[in-house]
Amino acid sequence: ARHFGGGGHPRAAAALIRERPLSEVRAELLRVLPQYIHPAVTVAQIMSRGPQVLSPDTPAEEAAARMQRYGYEGYPVVENGRVIGLLTRRAVDRSLAHKLNLPVRSLMQAGSVTVHPEDSVEHLQDVMTRTGWGQIPVVSPRDGRIIGIVTRTDLLKTLAPSRPRSGLPNLAERLENALPAPRLRLLKTVIETATEMRLALYIVGGFVRDLLIGHPSLDFDLVVEGDAIALGKALQARYGGRLTSHKRFGTAKWFLPPDYPQAEALPPFLDLISARAEYYTHPTALPTVERGSIKLDLHRRDFTLNTLALRLDGPHYGELHDYWGGLNDLQKGVIRVLHSLSFVDDPTRMLRAVRFEQRFGFRIEERTLELLTEATPLLERVSGDRVRHELDHILDESRAVPMLERLHELGLLQAIHPDLPWDAEVARLLDVHPHNPAPPEWEAERGLERIPYPRALAYTLWLLRLPEDRALSISRRLKIPRRLEVIIGHAARLWNALPALADLPPSRFTFTLEEWHIRGLSLYACYLTLKDEALRARLRRYQTQWRHLRARTTGEDLKARGLPPGPLYRRVLRSLRAAWLDGKISTPEEERALLERLLEE
Repeated sequence: ARHFGGGGHPRAAAALIRERPLSEVRAELLRVLPQYIHPAVTVAQIMSRGPQVLSPDTPAEEAAARMQRYGYEGYPVVENGRVIGLLTRRAVDRSLAHKLNLPVRSLMQAGSVTVHPEDSVEHLQDVMTRTGWGQIPVVSPRDGRIIGIVTRTDLLKTLAPSRPRSGLPNLAERLENALPAPRLRLLKTVIETATEMRLALYIVGGFVRDLLIGHPSLDFDLVVEGDAIALGKALQARYGGRLTSHKRFGTAKWFLPPDYPQAEALPPFLDLISARAEYYTHPTALPTVERGSIKLDLHRRDFTLNTLALRLDGPHYGELHDYWGGLNDLQKGVIRVLHSLSFVDDPTRMLRAVRFEQRFGFRIEERTLELLTEATPLLERVSGDRVRHELDHILDESRAVPMLERLHELGLLQAIHPDLPWDAEVARLLDVHPHNPAPPEWEAERGLERIPYPRALAYTLWLLRLPEDRALSISRRLKIPRRLEVIIGHAARLWNALPALADLPPSRFTFTLEEWHIRGLSLYACYLTLKDEALRARLRRYQTQWRHLRARTTGEDLKARGLPPGPLYRRVLRSLRAAWLDGKISTPEEERALLERLLEE
C-alpha cells in the first residue's frame, strides 16, 4: 500500500490510485509483489543439503549397494556439476533382476528437473505433479550446481494440516532465556562466523529436547552442514586459542584462549562437528561414517525425540527443524526408533530407550517395544565396553533403580549376562546408598580417580552377594576397570565368608581380611549390605580400630635383642599384635613380659 501512496497496519492497508489505467496499475502490482510477498514455506526450509548423487557411468550393482546402504528411493545423476537425470530403486532392481549390470546412464530418467531454494512449496508440488519425479534436486540459482534434494515425503509433511503455514517454529527466545549470558555470547560468536562463511549451523540432540521440555542443559553439540574444521580454523584465526581436528570424521575442537572474555564461566572448548551420515556393515558393528546433510545426520540418531535441530545462522536463527516427528513424540511422551533395524544396528539403544523412558516418565512406543524384544538376544554380542558405558550412565542417574528394574522386566539384564542379579535387596541397596557420602571413618578408595565413587560403590553393591567367580565373570563381561574388578571380587569373597568369620577371635578376623587385601570400598559395601548388627559392629571395629592396632615392639627391637633376621621376626610380632587384638594384653608392660616369654620359647 505504501508503494502506491497508501497506508494502514499489518493486517489491513489501502491505497487510492487516481488517473492511471487499471492495466498499468495491475502490471506494476504484479512486478512489485515479489519484493513484499514471500512464500510461507520455501524449498530451502524443507530440503536436505549435500545429497547423495551418482555419476552416469556408475554400474547398477554399485548404485544398488549405495541404495541399500542409505535407503533412499531416488538419486540425482550429475555430470560436470549439472543434473542430467534421476535414478530410481525400481529401475536398478529391474536391471539386476535381468542380470544386467548396466550403467546409470542407461537406467535413469533423463532430464534436468530442478527447483531453487527460494521457490515456494506450491511450485515444488507443481513440478512433482508435472514430472512424476518423487525426488527433486535443488540447484543454486547462481551457478546451477546441486546443493540439496527435496522428496515427496518432505512435501507431504509440509502440506499436512498440522504444519503451521507461517513456516518453522522458532525457539530463539527460549534459547536466549536458557543460556547464561557468557555462553550465549560465545554461541553468537560462532553463529556470526558461520553466517559470514555461509555455513548452516545447528544445535542438535539432547539440548533441543531438554529445552523443549523445560529442563535446559548448558552443554550443546554444534553441527555444521559443511566443513566444521574450516569453521574452527576461522574461529581460531579471529579469536585465538588452539584447534585440534580429525579430518576423517570432519570434527574440530576449538580450545578457547585463556584471555577470552569471562573464560571462567565458559567451557574450556567447543566441539564442532560436520553433519554426517552413517551405515552399519553388520549387526552390532560400530558405524562407518561419511559426510552428509543435517537430515542424514539426524536420521542416524537413536530416537525421534533426539532428532530435533535448532538452526542458528543468519535469518534462520532459532528455527526448529523436525524431519522425523520428534516434536510430536516429545509432546506425547513417546520413545520411538526411526526405523525397524535401529536396535539391530546398535543394540545399546535398547538400554538408552529404557533410560530415557524412566528419566522423563515417558513410554516406549508399542512397535518400538516389539522391535526391542526381537533384538534383545543381540546384546550378548555387544562389547563389554559399550554395554558398561550405558550402564555407567544409568547408575549415575537419580532414577537408576527404576531404570534397572525395567531392564530386568524386559530381560535386558539377563541378555547382558545370565547371572546379572536383580531383586528387591539389590534395589534397596542401590536406592539408598550410592549417592549418600560415606561417613568419615570409611576412607575413600584409592586408585579410582577415573571412576566416580558413587558409581564404583553401586557396581560393588550390585554384585557382591554373588559367588566370587560369578561376580568376576560379570565384571569381565562388562570390561570393568581392573582396580574396580578387584574391589568387587574382594567384596564378594568377604560377603560369602562372613558367616564363617563371625565367631573368629579379633586377631584371626583381622589377619584374614588383611591377607585377602580387603579394605576401603569392599569393606564398606559389605557393611552397608549386612543386616546382622553384630557383624556390622565387627566390621566397623575392624575399620576403625583393629586394623590400626600394632605391637609397640619393632623389628629393630628384636634385632637389638640379638635375634637374627628371618621368619621368626614375623611370628613374634604377629603374636604380640594378636595378644593386643584379643585383649590378652593391654599395657606396654604386659607386652614386654609376653615378649620375654616368646623369646624364651
